[in-house]
Amino acid sequence: MKNEDYEKLGPRVKELRIQMDLTQAQVASALNVTPGYISNVENNRTAMSLRVLIYYAKLMHISLDSLIGRIDSDYRGTALDHEIMDVLSTMDEDKKLKLLRTLKIWNE
Repeated sequence: MKNEDYEKLGPRVKELRIQMDLTQAQVASALNVTPGYISNVENNRTAMSLRVLIYYAKLMHISLDSLIGRIDSDYRGTALDHEIMDVLSTMDEDKKLKLLRTLKIWNE
């Protein structure tokens, strides 16, 4: 990731935490770090380690690809593909057929 991508990580981490209606203390407890560490990450004073990034993505119910892909413009396309495949893997055959028909209409 480029330096400017790291600057986007903190706000993204905060945005996801708020969407999940979690406090910094709750996230810190789940990740076995301090609330101060989460605050520093959200305010771009420190970068998350790879281990914490992985656990954070799991806590937010998103893939690491998705978390990083929304930040790193060079990786966004691949991350989006992975996220789509994750959603597809949870769908039954009927929903997949409906989705396919819809995609074909959009693609015309």
